Amino acid sequence: MLGAVKVFSSTVPPPGARGLHRFANPGRFLRLAGRVLPWASVLGLALAAIGLYWGLFIAPADWQQGDAVRIMYVHVPAAWLASAGYMALAGASAASLVWRHPLADLAAVEIAPVGAGFTAICLITGSLWGKPMWGAYWVWDARLTSVLVLFFLYLGHIALTRAFDSPERGYRAGAILALVGVVNLPIIKFSVDWWNTLHQPASITLSGAPTMYLGMLWPLLFTALGASFIFAALVLARLSAAVMERRIRALLAARAEGA
Repeated sequence: MLGAVKVFSSTVPPPGARGLHRFANPGRFLRLAGRVLPWASVLGLALAAIGLYWGLFIAPADWQQGDAVRIMYVHVPAAWLASAGYMALAGASAASLVWRHPLADLAAVEIAPVGAGFTAICLITGSLWGKPMWGAYWVWDARLTSVLVLFFLYLGHIALTRAFDSPERGYRAGAILALVGVVNLPIIKFSVDWWNTLHQPASITLSGAPTMYLGMLWPLLFTALGASFIFAALVLARLSAAVMERRIRALLAARAEGA
């Protein structure tokens, strides 16, 4: 118990954050993660495998793009999760700055590399699609440029959180950067509407029916859902390892003090 007390702060949370603070206890969080992680991993891999097989081998080719359209079964889920991951990063940063949630800083640190990885996949697959469609791997299109900025924001957060001798200063600097960077998300989302860009507009919106053939839409949804579970599983696995590492360090420090 001594190690658990030293791992996370024991400040009393405000009433609005007490639900979140239920999982501040490292033992409780690790038990929850241990139950969720296997299901998230299996569901993610199964759904992604079904979606990819369906999209790559069963779904029809596009009448205009040909087989190059199949890149979207990796590119689009990666793009969605690049932005969604940054929203999660910003949420964890807000929880750290506003509510001082003990797990928020660790969550932000572990979300950033996973989000950066998905953003890199988005950029790479987008470039592979752009070569046959646009004749170039890269153009300074508004959508592409704003996603590149997102990638640099992830890298900036990773660097900042490790740039100080005091972890708390690094966490705070990273949290501020994460919240400031949120302004880039609507630019990514609406860039194709605000500017004349090469990137095609969204085929799936909340305000209307999808403009995509259902034989292509369903495998895309399967892949996106599977990728979401994989993203969650990776973050949970990394966060569980970070909590265990901090817990072990606290126990060793307590033992050294008592020796």
